Amino acid sequence: MKIAFVGKGGSGKTTLSSLFVRHLAARGTPVVAVDADINQHMGAALGLDDAEAAGLPAMGAHLPLIKEYLRGSNPRIASAEKMIKTTPPGEGSRLLRLQEDNPVYDACARPVALDGGSVRLLATGPFTESDLGVACYHSKTGAVELLLNHLVDGREEYLVVDMTAGSDSFASGMFTRFDMTFLVAEPTRKGVSVYRQYKEYARDFGVLLRVVGNKVQSADDVDFLRQEVGDDLLATFGHSDWVRAMEKGRPRPFSELEEENSRSLAALYETADASYELRDWERYTRQMVHFHLRNAESWGNAKTGADLAAQVDPSFVLSEDHPEAATAAVQPA
Repeated sequence: MKIAFVGKGGSGKTTLSSLFVRHLAARGTPVVAVDADINQHMGAALGLDDAEAAGLPAMGAHLPLIKEYLRGSNPRIASAEKMIKTTPPGEGSRLLRLQEDNPVYDACARPVALDGGSVRLLATGPFTESDLGVACYHSKTGAVELLLNHLVDGREEYLVVDMTAGSDSFASGMFTRFDMTFLVAEPTRKGVSVYRQYKEYARDFGVLLRVVGNKVQSADDVDFLRQEVGDDLLATFGHSDWVRAMEKGRPRPFSELEEENSRSLAALYETADASYELRDWERYTRQMVHFHLRNAESWGNAKTGADLAAQVDPSFVLSEDHPEAATAAVQPA
């Protein structure tokens, strides 16, 4: 299951996405967490110290390896250099499974031990001053988009992505790559403004969107959110002494998280799990191709000097049952 956390900067989406990762790990559910935000804080939220968080390998730095591995023997892709972030898989491409070992995870993922188990953590890498004027952050998230395009995941395994803040998530087709999107909103006018943008833009693509209220202090806060987002409001989180202790570097066992906040995490899990029944791999593949062709025409063809529309395999549909998924799962690391 592919889950995204989005929201306004400062809304607390990194905190809530990391809590959700811990909730899944405590259930014994296999989890891969991805920090795709401009401000890379998920490692710290999962308990890494500053040196450990800074030492996470940047996916963007390994983009050539990622492309070469995913390209496999796909005859429609002449070389890894001709791949862009939206290049879809086809016959011969290597597909990824969340629980396998492969060169992509070897290079980019690091295990993080939690009191409920262990998870794999990947990070895009921070946006630095050296990037200014020569690149945009969306180029750094290209590695994540390629991973999502080639990922074959099942029901009881989760990829949880902490997305970049605000409406920047719309800069590519990555916002359509998820089974469920949780939008974290504070009970303020600014807090729900991103919700309106996301709701409008996502409507045409069938994106499943639920709102998670954060920093909720009263019944009036809940009423405000309900008035602004209606039935899209799924759950709320209030003040957490557990989170505050974590932020002070004084972690407590996850089992001591406040009961009310634990119930909210359970609601997120139940909603995410239920979305499995709504999966449509044909639509997923079709949207993947749509954004690839759009990017190819607007900038990709000029950048690579190739007709990237030729990379589309019209007979290929990504699915859990695709034979390449089984082949990829036994690829040597």
